[in-house]
Amino acid sequence: MFDSLSEKLQEIIGKTGGKELTAENMQEALREIRRAFLDADVNLRVVKAFISSIKDKAEGEKVLEGVNPSQQLIKIVHDELVNLLGKEQKPLDFSGSPNLIMMLGLQGSGKTTSSAKLAVKLKKEGRKPLLVACDIYRPAAISQLQTLGKEIENDVFTIPDCKDVQQIVRGAIDYANQNGFNTLILDTAGRLQIDTDMMAELLLIDRIFHPTEKLLVIDAMTGQEAVNVAENFDAQLGLTGLVLTKLDGDSRGGSALSVVYCTGKPIKLTGTGEKLNALEDFYPERMATRILGMGDIVSLVERAQEVFDEKQARELEEKMSKNNFSYNDFLKMQKQMQAFGSMGNLLGMLPGLNIGKDDRDKISHEGEKQFKKMEVFISSMTPEERANPDLLNTSRKKRIAKGCGMDLAEINTYIKQFEAMRMMMKGMSDMKGMFGKLGGGMPDMSKMGNLGGMGGFKGKLGKHAMNKAMKMMRRFK
Repeated sequence: MFDSLSEKLQEIIGKTGGKELTAENMQEALREIRRAFLDADVNLRVVKAFISSIKDKAEGEKVLEGVNPSQQLIKIVHDELVNLLGKEQKPLDFSGSPNLIMMLGLQGSGKTTSSAKLAVKLKKEGRKPLLVACDIYRPAAISQLQTLGKEIENDVFTIPDCKDVQQIVRGAIDYANQNGFNTLILDTAGRLQIDTDMMAELLLIDRIFHPTEKLLVIDAMTGQEAVNVAENFDAQLGLTGLVLTKLDGDSRGGSALSVVYCTGKPIKLTGTGEKLNALEDFYPERMATRILGMGDIVSLVERAQEVFDEKQARELEEKMSKNNFSYNDFLKMQKQMQAFGSMGNLLGMLPGLNIGKDDRDKISHEGEKQFKKMEVFISSMTPEERANPDLLNTSRKKRIAKGCGMDLAEINTYIKQFEAMRMMMKGMSDMKGMFGKLGGGMPDMSKMGNLGGMGGFKGKLGKHAMNKAMKMMRRFK
């Protein structure tokens, strides 16, 4: 998300580097920023307000000693982006027993999937959510929610053949009180467009049951239409917040910048992927730093703390120190890395890594493809070979090559890469907490360029992008 806008803003601000902020170059920078926002599908009135605010602040800003003009401009743009995105993170309101969260939106916005994702998130946070199937109109809507409920091992409440939504919600509240559920997530009905009947039903639920949260789920890829939908829902129901889905699929991001300004409602949650754990709290300041190419280290650390198994990390560290790191251990480490999400999303969180969306997507695609090939290669080994890499002689390699459909040269390449990684890991075994504990410093990632076949990138693009990534990583040592 925001990749197109991010690239253009960084380029515009970079042009002011080393120059004094004058009326002339500020006017040019503001013109370019305006164009970048319009290209990102940001609402015109939002663009006008944003540019006006930047201009007022920039003209009144004194040049600070030791700070170059581009840094000052970054500060001004950053602060205004934070304001535009809602100023500060707004947590969900869990008052009420049980408290009700009403999920709203047009058909196809991702409302049902977002309801399941929210249940996953709340369970991680120690709550006991109950999914409530309130969409009695769309074919298979209830069965879709029940399928998702089974997948995430979460109860779904429904009354078979019931067409009275009020009865369903009332029954869900009674069921929750009897079974210890403290949050009800109401997956309400959507329509292809806003209509009177739809709003009347939602208004009845709102006025009778008084949900603490009324969250509008908006597809980030709908662009300008998102503003109209949000304003209509807010006028009728008084929204408490927004959930933006498919942020990973929208490179422009104009809807996110527009809906907050036009409705005055905060973005509370964002969907960043297809997996059912890909729903995150929205932090305006973190998003602003990412847009300006400064990364999002805080989110990266939080993700690391959530993903990495500390006990497993200690076991792996002990094996590294004794040079007992096996192919089984590599697969475990790889699964932990995959829990971060896509490699492209991970690269987007790293500060100073000015890699465009197309490059990140290609790195992500190639890296994941190579990891899968490595996994197939390891799966073709016997349990003894996976546990003891030193057993791999020529005859075993030939058998493995036939088993996984690769040629012997490719197998030898993977083995060499694994051995180089294993030796490097033994050399840095004195680093404490390399998985999740940041105090011990980062390993020299420049030596890990071939991890999992990563050296298999073809062409100048892969080499150029990976070199950027490696240089950035070395700054954290």
